[in-house]
Amino acid sequence: MGATRLLPSEEAQDLVELARELSAKELAPRAAAAERAGEFPREVYRTLGRAGLLSLPYAEEYGGGGQPAEVYLQVFEEIAAAWASVGVGASVHALCCFPLATFGTEVQRKTWLADMLSGETLGAYCLSEAHAGSDPSALRTRAVRRGDGYVISGAKAWTTHGGAADFYVVFARTSDDPRHGISCFLVPGGAEGLSAAPPEHKMGLTGSVTATMNFDGVYVPSERLIGREGQGLAIAFAALDSGRLGIAAVATGLAQAALDLAVSYAKEREVFGKPLIDHEGLAFLLADMAVGVETARAMYLSAARLRDAGRRYSREASIAKLVATDNAMAVTTNAVQVLGGAGYTQDFPAERYMREAKVMQIFEGTNQIQRLVISRQLGR
Repeated sequence: MGATRLLPSEEAQDLVELARELSAKELAPRAAAAERAGEFPREVYRTLGRAGLLSLPYAEEYGGGGQPAEVYLQVFEEIAAAWASVGVGASVHALCCFPLATFGTEVQRKTWLADMLSGETLGAYCLSEAHAGSDPSALRTRAVRRGDGYVISGAKAWTTHGGAADFYVVFARTSDDPRHGISCFLVPGGAEGLSAAPPEHKMGLTGSVTATMNFDGVYVPSERLIGREGQGLAIAFAALDSGRLGIAAVATGLAQAALDLAVSYAKEREVFGKPLIDHEGLAFLLADMAVGVETARAMYLSAARLRDAGRRYSREASIAKLVATDNAMAVTTNAVQVLGGAGYTQDFPAERYMREAKVMQIFEGTNQIQRLVISRQLGR
């Protein structure tokens, strides 16, 4: 069934079609086995990169696609509908490119950005710490000046692509100033003193590696400072606004996949002499699932269009992330219910969809934090 889309250009339509075809051919057939085995599909990101699907948000002069959020987010949705772990990975990689593309100098962008956008190098975003997840201003990882650079020491928790990434966007404390004491650094994956703890054993998204990254006196030259010293929190929050839209799109793709599965099953499975979908009680449940998916899509596209117009969209990004991820949890849970006993087995992907949806209510800021962001902005 899939999504019905209204795209702004023929080029945008072609990109979404490319994403859908590539996802059907390269991603969907591999997803279940890789998730079951907990395999990280590093080469898939190179495939997406070579197809130009990892560079869409960024300027063409650096090898990007120059596409608006309204378009590239729908590409992420198509990827996630085929394989949620890869959808999350694509969103995270785009998030990792944001600080350099937006706050870096021209020299920095010309030096590193094209390689990052090509997909040949994969990024990881190091903001959260064990004691500072929802409150990044409380982070303790430090970057101390030494010569013509900085030495970073500390640990970063819940790092997507941790240990598998080629570069890490790292937020570290450069002073004790509560508002302007954090700075942003671009750290190469092979830096001396940088190591990954054993990967987390997760409930879902097992095809996406998550690990704590340890910084044991990692030296980075000053040219790898992104933005000004002390500008890190502003960079992190701007990036997170963008990242929340990415996760909203990914969650919508996951929900669409669960809806499509449930509808297909309900058309084929017969109970009391007629297809499940012809039983009103279940048909209404499917209708509610469809309403949720369309609402989530409308919310993230509305926020994306504000961003594309250069207007503030922070509150709308939080609303989109909240609506889309809560909806993904509801729709995937209902998909298991529609399939009944079959939905509780690994013969169908419904149970995997349900496990994958849960974490989307948690990362990129928990949905409780989204409510805090929304309510604070209402009070201003």
